[in-house]
Amino acid sequence: MFLPTLVSLLLISASTAVTARPCVAFDSNWNLLAFNLDGKDWNAGAQSTWTGSGQASDITTTGRPSFDSANTTCFLSQYTNSIYVLNGDSSNPSSVYIYDATAHSWSTQAVTTGSFDPSSFDAILDHDTNVFYALSHDNLFSLDMGLLKAANSTPLSWVDAEAAPYPSGYQPVMALAQNHIHFLDVPGVPAGSADIFVIHYSYFQPEPQAYPLPNGSAFPATYGQATSFFQPSDVQQEFAFIPQDSSAVYVINVETNTTQALAAPTYRDPDATYFASVTALVQLTSNGTVSFLPYQEGNTSVNAAATWTPVSILASVAPPSTTTASSTATGTKGGASPTSTSSSGSNGAFLAHDLIQSDAPDDSRIHRQGICQLSIR
Repeated sequence: MFLPTLVSLLLISASTAVTARPCVAFDSNWNLLAFNLDGKDWNAGAQSTWTGSGQASDITTTGRPSFDSANTTCFLSQYTNSIYVLNGDSSNPSSVYIYDATAHSWSTQAVTTGSFDPSSFDAILDHDTNVFYALSHDNLFSLDMGLLKAANSTPLSWVDAEAAPYPSGYQPVMALAQNHIHFLDVPGVPAGSADIFVIHYSYFQPEPQAYPLPNGSAFPATYGQATSFFQPSDVQQEFAFIPQDSSAVYVINVETNTTQALAAPTYRDPDATYFASVTALVQLTSNGTVSFLPYQEGNTSVNAAATWTPVSILASVAPPSTTTASSTATGTKGGASPTSTSSSGSNGAFLAHDLIQSDAPDDSRIHRQGICQLSIR
């Protein structure tokens, strides 16, 4: 008879930690939701409460995905007050898991993938149409979610819309603003510019659009993460781009065609993910640390002075795993390349990657080298 040893149990635990993946999102009332932090789901409430002495509310309930995929991604459907989760369960990667933030309930929507690859894509959820657009293996796909707050019995289907005009192997960085998809780090497109797909006309613009900084510099042409700042009720007008080296936050405004450089994240984690509300950009690191950068649209002086702050009411209920870092982490498109030793801590849901706590940002670093949707690779 096989009797498990302490070593075998630890190995099983470590295997679970490697595959688990949380995500953060906002509901339509701008409550911060954190899924699968320390194996549970949490509501951290409004931004004004994040740094208080209270605790986030446990909203874990039945029907939720296992969050055991390395590439789980969450999206807010603002009109339905629902969170759509892609790649939420490794045993059922094609389904979309729906969290109804009003009813506090989960359901699972069956999806037919066709030639769409759920293991390799980046996606946005269009605000007005509630349609996913995803780039997978050089083709642009769409998935119409209707106004679903809960799954129905009829499977939805990914539709192969058209071939993208990009070289084979392009790893997409996609951002949504004004019902346009902005593609960053496209080969041949200069720094500070984006290729654009016009959703309502299903049309790739022939020329890239430039978004310069006030001093004439540009955000870098490099891989990273992008996420849109919501409006209280209308379409998004701005998105944040965070290069994979976490050297700065760039906020691109598509109304003014300009960019503002903001403070770099405190934790420089190439595997961090991001989500924005109307007034905050939230970072979730790979060891479960949740921090935010306050933001005011159009107030450049306030935004330039803003600093990153931990969401303490989440840390109090789901402490991040501990990590030791001695030098700046480097990363590639394939993930983190740690330069120092990490040790796991209290949050068993995570593989502790290398996290680097940067010093206070300086303007020269922000301008020298520069985060819905999260690349799935």
